Amino acid sequence: MRAVLKEVDKQGRIVLPAGWRKRHLRGNKVLVRAKEGVLEIVPHDDVDLTAYFDVAEADIKADLSDWHGVRRDLRKR
Repeated sequence: MRAVLKEVDKQGRIVLPAGWRKRHLRGNKVLVRAKEGVLEIVPHDDVDLTAYFDVAEADIKADLSDWHGVRRDLRKR
């Protein structure tokens, strides 16, 4: 992508190029990182938390209906 000169309004806003938005932006949020005088804008993707379900395993003796007991068993380790 070529460099484009953009104006910044009094509140610090700029308009992101439409081509970039169509190609990369899936939602309405971006990450802005400041690096030594340069701003890096990266599209923000939502994390699929279901990928982490049933990944952790723990050998506990407490009944799962007793969450206080489960917490105590997990803290012992």
